[in-house]
Amino acid sequence: MNKPLRRVAVFCGLLVLALLIRVNYVQFVTGDELANDKHNRRVSINQFAQPRGDIIVDGKSLTGSVETPGSDFKYKATFKDGPMWAPVTGYASQAYQTTFLEGVYDKFLTGNDDRLFFNRTIDMLTGKEKQGGKVITTLNAKAQLAAFTGLGNKKGAVAALDPRTGAILALASTPSYDPSSFAGSSTKTDQKNWLALQKANNPDDPMLNRALRQVYPPGSTFKVVTAAAALENSDISKITDIDAPTDSPLPYKLPLSSKNLENEGDLPCKNASLRVALKVSCNTVFGHIGEVLKKDKMREQAEKFGFNQEIMTPVRADASVYSKEMDAPGNVLSAIGQYNTAATPLQMAMVAAAIANDGKLMQPYMVDKLQAPNLNVIEQTKPHEFSQPVSAANAQKLQQMMETVVKEGTGTNAQIDGVTVGGKTGTAQNGVGNSKNPYAWFISYAKTADGSPVAVAVVVEDSDASRGDISGGGLAAPIAKKVMEAVLNK
Repeated sequence: MNKPLRRVAVFCGLLVLALLIRVNYVQFVTGDELANDKHNRRVSINQFAQPRGDIIVDGKSLTGSVETPGSDFKYKATFKDGPMWAPVTGYASQAYQTTFLEGVYDKFLTGNDDRLFFNRTIDMLTGKEKQGGKVITTLNAKAQLAAFTGLGNKKGAVAALDPRTGAILALASTPSYDPSSFAGSSTKTDQKNWLALQKANNPDDPMLNRALRQVYPPGSTFKVVTAAAALENSDISKITDIDAPTDSPLPYKLPLSSKNLENEGDLPCKNASLRVALKVSCNTVFGHIGEVLKKDKMREQAEKFGFNQEIMTPVRADASVYSKEMDAPGNVLSAIGQYNTAATPLQMAMVAAAIANDGKLMQPYMVDKLQAPNLNVIEQTKPHEFSQPVSAANAQKLQQMMETVVKEGTGTNAQIDGVTVGGKTGTAQNGVGNSKNPYAWFISYAKTADGSPVAVAVVVEDSDASRGDISGGGLAAPIAKKVMEAVLNK
């Protein structure tokens, strides 16, 4: 072979070698990335090539599928009572992908999860259509209905937990949306409905999951956390007896300031005991505790309850906030649930749940198990401890205080005949200079002979009530009561 031909042959060989390397790189290194790329239409076509598996509550399906003729997407998802359950299910759309449980378990619901390989193989050998698995939730249908109807046309959210296990029983957010309205890919209907729900076109932002993804100033409900900090750090606060005077001044001047911290009315807050201070919601007592403990101790206590970290349920909940950097007046205001302090409804339900469960906070979760099409259990959630924010002894002191709030304080609207209820109201400032209607909060738990089966947090973001009539006890407590009654079957 002459020299020029040999050079051409070597060059062609190198090209073939490069091509083989590239093909193997694409197939084995980037194969999964390309196969799952959102711009790969085959992925979406495969995603909706068969009916999706169901999301189950109390043994009944919240979701389903129907055929979509005239489209390369064979099926689209349907949702029963979509607006009520949207904060749980999320949506599954041919055009706009998936979110919440539909998103977290998308591969399992479509049957593409590796854990369903055996089922897919059997279906292929027997000629059956590929089937998706089922997601069995911990939700309580009656509690969810009570939460959703209790909120009604008000903007707000409800989160309810079983304190003993961490199981999420209700997760409601209003205003809401119907995931079925844009489950397809029609530009005439689905796209139109989708655009109408976007915040840019709808200031009420109905697609915002306010129970998990919105943080609010928790107002006076945060005083429960401050009370916990006082009892857990009694060597600094000098508070061990909830019925003993707290050495709290009135009037109380904010540190580094010439301004006084005011109470909401003429309340018996001077030197008030911790029980009385929570019952009538004394700003001065809990602000003073915040000053005595300092910001680091306050933040440590908040973080034990779950603040400053995202919570996976497995759907992500935004991190609630107790600031790491602030001055002394800011810490005082944060200790009464204002300033930079912000919490999701789920977070405040966790606070109530930990206290109800004698100081042990369980990891919140909303999926009990994953079930294969042949009904085999693929994955079972085992409840586990998230943290121990307070000792059992101090938790029981906090229970006494919260039960006094409901029995004879600001939370009497949450009383349930024959049931011990503990709670705390909150009316949180909103807007510059508190110029907007305040947020109405209520956190609570119900206690029976078998322990505490439910803890609830309710926030009402706005309402038709006049400003003077907005309060946690007046607006939020009745909703919490309905949810607790639903869980208790009363």
